[in-house]
Amino acid sequence: MKQSEIFRENAENCAHLAETAPNEPAFHRYKRMEAAWLALADEQDWLDGEVSPAPGPGARKSNGSGGAKSGTPDAGS
Repeated sequence: MKQSEIFRENAENCAHLAETAPNEPAFHRYKRMEAAWLALADEQDWLDGEVSPAPGPGARKSNGSGGAKSGTPDAGS
């Protein structure tokens, strides 16, 4: 069994625990754990060369304007 499959099983276990959580804080804790296990599984698939890396949340596609990117947002615009 691949490591990423084990991580996904752990995520599934957390989802089941969330369904039976005794209160809202526990529910949210299990859902965060589920998301973390799924992120680890995706990362492991990437490390194993099974998927190409996805752009991160801060990544931008080029708009073709040809302008230089400073890496920081415009402060005065």
